[in-house]
Amino acid sequence: MVGQLGAVTALLLAAGRGKRLRPLTEHWPKPLMPVNGRPLLEHWLGYMREVGVDEVVVNVHHHVDEMLRFLERPIFRGWVHPSVEEEILGTAGAVRFNREKLSGESVIVVHADNLCRCDFSDFVDFHRRRRPAHTDITMMTFEAEAPEACGIVETDADDVVVGFHEKVLDPPGRRANGAVYILDRTVVDWIVEHPEVTDFSTEVIPEYLGGIAAWHNSGVHRDVGTPEMLDRAQRDAVSPAILEMAPDDEWSAWFSGHPIHSMVKALSFGEVER
Repeated sequence: MVGQLGAVTALLLAAGRGKRLRPLTEHWPKPLMPVNGRPLLEHWLGYMREVGVDEVVVNVHHHVDEMLRFLERPIFRGWVHPSVEEEILGTAGAVRFNREKLSGESVIVVHADNLCRCDFSDFVDFHRRRRPAHTDITMMTFEAEAPEACGIVETDADDVVVGFHEKVLDPPGRRANGAVYILDRTVVDWIVEHPEVTDFSTEVIPEYLGGIAAWHNSGVHRDVGTPEMLDRAQRDAVSPAILEMAPDDEWSAWFSGHPIHSMVKALSFGEVER
């Protein structure tokens, strides 16, 4: 319901294997790849803290030991809850699996292996106060450099998503799904009631066409799924939120000396015009 956000919980999706980022992901989990010296996932946790999320669930599958070592740090205790998946469940499957922990009236769902720079507080405020009244989901969108590799949205005059094209050869535009959502509780309930549904792009979004509000990120939204894109991400500014929460603890000291930093620095694709 517009105007009501209530308690907010979040699911950060971090279970992927990062196959396109090999050989880096043979040694280190993709969600913890360093971006300007900080783990990618820590950037997202900074946003969650900035907007006052009550509890955060992070799903885990690949490099479980390294992920748990990061997530079980004292700074996250009682706030961040790891959810180990023996088999990858898909976005909707992860929502359903963690339904008891995702108890908020609104649930933020993030594909946390992308890099985002935006006014996240405005994204949340849009869902709370400014989205069209008949919508149940707010989707973050961005301008895609390679639209054929993305889910492209079509919107009406009110910025409601009325068409969706997942990775087609000749998409109708460049406005892409950023895989960052805010769900009303009714959407979580619908996912729970449909155990056959596992994927967001091919199952949930088509079901809710006409009921999804689009909020456009005019800042940075970057796929860091290849060595070249991870290298480009190093030139993106660090958000104030992550700098404010960056702890000086045992894990940070261990991470700062990890060989993954030199492996990422060895990537060299040159300056790319943006």
